[in-house]
Amino acid sequence: MIDEEEACDFLDKNPDIEVLEAFVIDVNGVPRGKWIPRERAVEVLVSGIAMPRSVYALDVWGRDAKAAGLANGTGDPDGICRAVPGTLARVDWLRRPTAQVMLSMYNADGERFFADPRNVLTRVLERFARMQLTPIVATELEFYLIDPVRSALDPVRPPNTREGRWHTGQTQVLSVAELQDFEGVFSEISTICRQQKVPADTTLRENGPGQYEINLNHVPDALRAADNAVLLKRIVKGVARKHGLDATFMAKPYGTQAGSGMHVHFSIVDRNGRNIYVGDDGPSADLMHSVGGLLNFMQESVAILAPHANSYRRLTPSENAPTYASWGLDNRSAAVRVITSSKPATRIEHRVAGADSNPYLVLALILQAALMGMKERAQPGGPISGEADAPDIKPLERNWHAAVQSFSRSGFASIAFGSDFRNLYAACKRQELQEFSIRVTDVEYDAYIRIV
Repeated sequence: MIDEEEACDFLDKNPDIEVLEAFVIDVNGVPRGKWIPRERAVEVLVSGIAMPRSVYALDVWGRDAKAAGLANGTGDPDGICRAVPGTLARVDWLRRPTAQVMLSMYNADGERFFADPRNVLTRVLERFARMQLTPIVATELEFYLIDPVRSALDPVRPPNTREGRWHTGQTQVLSVAELQDFEGVFSEISTICRQQKVPADTTLRENGPGQYEINLNHVPDALRAADNAVLLKRIVKGVARKHGLDATFMAKPYGTQAGSGMHVHFSIVDRNGRNIYVGDDGPSADLMHSVGGLLNFMQESVAILAPHANSYRRLTPSENAPTYASWGLDNRSAAVRVITSSKPATRIEHRVAGADSNPYLVLALILQAALMGMKERAQPGGPISGEADAPDIKPLERNWHAAVQSFSRSGFASIAFGSDFRNLYAACKRQELQEFSIRVTDVEYDAYIRIV
């Protein structure tokens, strides 16, 4: 929570602020909330605000997921949303002087509401705390800058550079010149990240036309790492729009170009601050057992790592995304990359999640799988070499319906997220699946309407 002194001090230092944007993050990672007039800002920051509990059980179109059981037949009661410390900040990409604060939901008795993804991750971290272990976590987020003008025939295209429109066949990986083309956008993103205490580090040009990546620094608080990823998405989208562009974290906006991922780097330190993943000569047993856990539970977790219909277009061979539940030593084609180039920074990089995924849920499943791997002394098998796939390694699920079905029956998901949340998430995804099943696509019209 935020105390009254902090709230008043913030408003005193920002006398122009007219409105407070207060929001939660739903199961799809979408911010949903209210605008609060300045006169009520202190009250909301200190005491909280009521919101319908069903805000966490919406499909990607923002409709109640009826089968989730939070709205229909319940009277749609409220939960109490309290301000998350460290998230009160200015929103300088809007014309109107605005502040923001992230919220987390609680029951009337003060217990954390089970459907809040932030609370799901909190419960996983409490398991680490009981073992006196602390995950050190960072994320890398890829995204596309796109032209804001779209149509049914031209739904996505790169923005103009100074020299004109991009040739879509070009990749220009790590091009400094193309960073300079959008210097104003990236400069303002960096400025606002500093203002909001989002620890942005490197910015780089990625593979697709108009595709970029921003890396976040490691922090010894996985909950804060997820907050940082959510806030970075808001900043990138907001600043892009201010500059006459759009930004998308859609996993595969172009069918023939690279997809966008959210890579998660993490290590674990003990109560003395020692990285338990460092062995005497290479990775420790704890690191290898963690890898074993990640691989053992990866198949039944794909619905979290690839949450949308479009997500599965990214999980395709030769699209710079893992397609097998594999691991390797400093191997970017593996789902789990073990990094030992710097002994103190020995860590795991999990490379499966799309940029369209919910950071809280992704971190919850990754950390729970690593923890269970250590407890069960799981063995990862041998590493892959290059892009070779061992014959006993199964490909990751590439069918959305099958992934949701597997998740809905998963005992691991019940442990990691709680059975109530597992069922709620599956209900939201099934409603989205139903919507896609009744939509006729332009490809079908193109192929069939006059021919068959």
